Amino acid sequence: MKIHAEALLFDNDGTLVSSLESVHRCWTRWAEEFGLTREAFERVELHGRPAVEIAADLLPADVVPRALARIEELEVEDVPHGGVQLLPGTTAFLDSLPADRWAVVTSATRRLAEARLEAVGILPKTLVAADDVTRGKPDPEPYLLAARELGVDPSRCVVFEDAPAGLRAGRAAGMTTVALTTTHQAHELDADLVVENLSALSALVTGGNVEISVRP
Repeated sequence: MKIHAEALLFDNDGTLVSSLESVHRCWTRWAEEFGLTREAFERVELHGRPAVEIAADLLPADVVPRALARIEELEVEDVPHGGVQLLPGTTAFLDSLPADRWAVVTSATRRLAEARLEAVGILPKTLVAADDVTRGKPDPEPYLLAARELGVDPSRCVVFEDAPAGLRAGRAAGMTTVALTTTHQAHELDADLVVENLSALSALVTGGNVEISVRP
């Protein structure tokens, strides 16, 4: 299977890097600090959603701003302590792309996203973070903003995601979707193409076109 596009849009956590252990450590401590029961905390989906939505699901509105500042602090501080690792294939795949043909689109805040990306040597020219949008994934706004910043029609973009919420956002934006089975099983992921991780793919750049292929 080959996919043709003009721009490639990557989720970060679970797509380019893994931060699952850090997320678990930090959010568990956060929940304890804010007096949340295990039952209340475990019923909320953490992965692929902006922190503001998670906090709003769990806490009174007047507590949310303080809670958001605290989880960002915890996660940023955790980055140098094994808080993030590159996933297989990330470096090689990104290195094959021109800097103006791809972007990172994350539900993390800009401060946290930049800390995690810098820690593993990824320096995107274009980054869309939670701070940049009013509605996070699964709303299409983050991906539509990235396409606009790259100057590419949404229909000519490919979204790379590991989470159902992100894939819904990509589809709602009218983009082709590629799912990675790094955090969810294949049957949980509704996408045009499902692969294990980016090491399964190669990219051939010709002029303004990027041809994505599954490695044999």
